[in-house]
Amino acid sequence: MRVDVLSREYPPEIYGGAGVHVAELVAALRSHIEVQVRAFGMPRDEPEVESYLVPGELTAANPALATMGVDLRMAQDVAGADLVHSHTWYANLGGHVAGLLHGIPHVVTAHSLEPLRPWKAEQLGGGYRVSSWIERTAFESADAVIAVSAGMAADIRRSYAIDEEKLHVVHNGIDLEQWGPVRDDDFLRSLGIDPDRPSVVFVGRITRQKGLPYLLRAARQLPPEVQLVLCAGAPDTPEILEEVRSGVAALQGERTGVVWIDRMLPRRELAAVLTSGTAFVCPSVYEPLGIVNLEAMACGLPVVGTATGGIPEVVDDGVTGRLVPIEQVDDGTGTPIEPDRFVDDLARALTEVVADRDAARALGAAGRARAEAEFSWRTIAEKTLEIYRAVAG
Repeated sequence: MRVDVLSREYPPEIYGGAGVHVAELVAALRSHIEVQVRAFGMPRDEPEVESYLVPGELTAANPALATMGVDLRMAQDVAGADLVHSHTWYANLGGHVAGLLHGIPHVVTAHSLEPLRPWKAEQLGGGYRVSSWIERTAFESADAVIAVSAGMAADIRRSYAIDEEKLHVVHNGIDLEQWGPVRDDDFLRSLGIDPDRPSVVFVGRITRQKGLPYLLRAARQLPPEVQLVLCAGAPDTPEILEEVRSGVAALQGERTGVVWIDRMLPRRELAAVLTSGTAFVCPSVYEPLGIVNLEAMACGLPVVGTATGGIPEVVDDGVTGRLVPIEQVDDGTGTPIEPDRFVDDLARALTEVVADRDAARALGAAGRARAEAEFSWRTIAEKTLEIYRAVAG
């Protein structure tokens, strides 16, 4: 069986969890079947990987139209595959058209949903209506839809008309041979992190769904000795970048130990930052699962995360970390009904975890054990193969 995997992100061009998922899944699948990757971006050296740039005549077009141009080129090249598997709306049109053009099954993995990310209109303008149409068309026509969490599956049911037998849950995973504790105090100091002080670590893109502005407010309530380390880049829009920049500057004016790393760190360096932390924080208002939570757990860090989306399927409250309650506006934005209360609850949970470093280490050890037991890529690849075989006949 040959499967063509279509994705916007693939190493070295990875910006978020979906790209990590695709890279790890492809590596695990190649032990069993032939996999051809088709990804956006500059040419790559890896065998059986084809890269696609935006067609020249669309480089100045709305990003949604530029995406469609890439997708059509990928769809044409899928010829000869037995099945096509697309990831995120960026590649969904390519998978949908490839399925129609070549008469093969199309499998979609849902990493997020456009109806639940209305802030994307800030980034795409009218292209958000186009991306929403692409996603709806691909999902409702696909031969199988894979959700990365039960929470995501519930969102899919609410958003789209999909037959229940076509919907499957296969969690994200973590490569535990690649992710684990790394101790490098000299590197930490080069970033401005004091390895002897407690710290709260955030890793994520600068986008509305990640809840970074709420974290910046909550950080004002943390004990003064606690550092806040932000590995945050790839802003969706100039507006949210400026909002975060202003929030960080204000916080740095009030307390020491606020470190903002705005570049993508290589795996070993990021693992060193995570290992140095006392707690990891995931303040997302929308999070289908959150691979970064698994990465933190693999490095032995307790996770303090919002009780939304797929986060409760990863964080065992009181065992591997803490879940922060949230009531959200039912308009797709994920906005807390009571933002001040959410900020206070987040600050309280973080303060309680960092106050007892021995207890935090115990939570982190339990998190590492949970990641080992339930989130291996080998298991995820086997479940994905079962779905491929079912739809391919």
